[in-house]
Amino acid sequence: MLITAVLASNKVMAYTSPNLVITTADVADMRGAIEQNGQFTEAFVANKLIVNKQIAQVITVPLPKDGGGGYTHERHKKNYKLMYDAGIIYQLTQDEKYANYVRDMLLEYAKLYPTLPLHPKRKMGKQNPGKLFWQSLNEAMWLVYTSQAYDLIIPSLTSAEKSTIEKGLFHPIVKFLSVDSPETFNKVHNHGTWTTAAVGMTGYVLGELDWVEQALYGLDKSGKGGFLRQLDELFSPAGYYNEGPYYQRFALLPFITFAKAIQTNQPERKIFEYRDGIVLKAIDTTIQLSYNNLFFPINDAIKSKGIDTIELVNGVAIAYGFTKDTGLLDIANLQKQILLTGDGLKVANALDNHLATPYKFKSVAFGDGNDGEQGALVIMRQNVGGEQAVLFKPAAQGLGHGHFDKLTWQFYDKGEEIVSDYGAARFLNVEAKFGGRYLPENQTWAKQTVAHNTVVVDEKSHFNANVAVGNANYPKLVFFEKDTNVTISSARINSAYDGVSLTRTIALIKLPEQEQSLVVDVFDVMSKQAHQYDLPVHYKGHLISTSFDLNTHLTSLPVLGKENGYQHLWLKAQAQPKAGLSQITWLNDNGRFYTNSIVMDGDASLIFTQIGANDPLFNLRNENAFINRKTKSKNHTFVSVLEPHGEYNPSKEFTIAAVSSVETLSHQKIDDIDVVEIMLSGDKHYLLAFNATEKNQRNAFSFNGSKYKFDGRFKLFEIKK
Repeated sequence: MLITAVLASNKVMAYTSPNLVITTADVADMRGAIEQNGQFTEAFVANKLIVNKQIAQVITVPLPKDGGGGYTHERHKKNYKLMYDAGIIYQLTQDEKYANYVRDMLLEYAKLYPTLPLHPKRKMGKQNPGKLFWQSLNEAMWLVYTSQAYDLIIPSLTSAEKSTIEKGLFHPIVKFLSVDSPETFNKVHNHGTWTTAAVGMTGYVLGELDWVEQALYGLDKSGKGGFLRQLDELFSPAGYYNEGPYYQRFALLPFITFAKAIQTNQPERKIFEYRDGIVLKAIDTTIQLSYNNLFFPINDAIKSKGIDTIELVNGVAIAYGFTKDTGLLDIANLQKQILLTGDGLKVANALDNHLATPYKFKSVAFGDGNDGEQGALVIMRQNVGGEQAVLFKPAAQGLGHGHFDKLTWQFYDKGEEIVSDYGAARFLNVEAKFGGRYLPENQTWAKQTVAHNTVVVDEKSHFNANVAVGNANYPKLVFFEKDTNVTISSARINSAYDGVSLTRTIALIKLPEQEQSLVVDVFDVMSKQAHQYDLPVHYKGHLISTSFDLNTHLTSLPVLGKENGYQHLWLKAQAQPKAGLSQITWLNDNGRFYTNSIVMDGDASLIFTQIGANDPLFNLRNENAFINRKTKSKNHTFVSVLEPHGEYNPSKEFTIAAVSSVETLSHQKIDDIDVVEIMLSGDKHYLLAFNATEKNQRNAFSFNGSKYKFDGRFKLFEIKK
């Protein structure tokens, strides 16, 4: 079916339905592929069976009343997905029953929508409410899918049916999301991305090119808002989204879907070349922000989300359709989902022909902020007895979903999280648990600094937990470098606390000619005033041993503090180790032991905690940590080495190397150079030297009577007798 619309530039655009993410050419190719008995055919048959079962049911378009996770909320979500899927099956089979089902549901919505007030479960004063849903974000998501469903069935509709649907449904919902909701529509935020994508895609389908221009440039078309501003502001030049991996995944779908629609309808805009190909970069970066198929769970993240999420399935398909990068097929294999789209067909055909090559996960520092200069999210990777990764976070705040966790880190090994991040305190879409929304403990625990693996000063969170202040300040990435055996990064922030400078350097090391790895952590804290400094390590596993005596609370547990997250920590044990080397060993579910070796000064203490205090509704997970505490100190350097070692196999009843091989650990500051000395059993002796000053002038030092020199920022020296 042909539709003609006038562009803002007075050009005429001919619109043939379907012509958004799926085109008439795609439909022709997909119809031919159905008979080929490959992966695409399997996906088609499976989807058709599901749709057949669903359209056998009575159409239900309920009056909205429930919040996220409730019946009406979930029903409207299922409806938009069902309309979209049925529209595709209609195009591939030309069976009118699928188009008729979508038509009848749209007609029901056209009756309902003009009568709706704002949603009864709207969150007053926090987010713009919807009508079908409790927030307008969900309304925009509904329209992204429903506009595509409508596009797929237009050829089956009469002029009267089209008029009823467009006037009763699409015109009112577009007005509500745009003209009536300017704060969200013009906002540089994932809510704004979804809204502009929904309105712009609907504009293409209905031939309302003014809507497209508003979607691209903001309501006043000035460029101060809109989709292109979102692309300019929300991604770094490398394609990192400033709210973190979880929300990068969430925001990816409207970016790639609307971009595909723009490319289809107005290829002269060259949207996939915009800002040096930022959309395609964002897809690749989203993949890089994962370990063992799950996204790194920083900020407000649900920890079970991974690369098989539908947003990235779409992203991989669209990216492969444009680039033919066979590494993306490796990810598609892991996703195990074939889309019924033109790009989905290209992926299926390539997989059938065994064209996949290994996707290359990298050690990389993704600059943060739209200029890439607002800190960075650093990923270090290596393979030592299994895939290992360090996530180091000298990144920007991440807007309202960001946590107060400057310079925090996490460690992953053999498929498991070892040094952990709590992520979000939320039971997503579980209405029985606080309506599926973020729990109060997301503010009182999950966002607070003590919930992370970074320094807390005087039991207060970074920026006093003020989001606006956090957004205005960010760390400086001093350096990120790597060689054959070491990946190392250093960063600094002077604004997390008044008068306190925080500098952290983390190195992931593969020891030369050995299957052994270490993570070296040097954290400098400097102030002209005395403070209490706490450095937590949140670990996953069962405590096995300590090299010092514990004073354990056996019959009752005190609470560690009163606020800023401390009120949620049970004080389970504490210790005052002697000066020198102290070690804490735990066993992870992956069957490997982990020992944190720490340089202690004789004055600092170690505190062992568990989450769960002041949690009357059992909203929090009971996870463990130990905290290195230094009191009444101006300047202090925390130095530690994390060592994976050994194996525990309860099935075959054997244990190997349950004891750490670290025998000596020391740290010296020699002029501008930090030198960490590590001695392992078997007379293995190493020096890690690095220069974390911003001037980077000195690279030579003397140690125990010998002279050493290195190029660049660092070097790992192996000391041989």
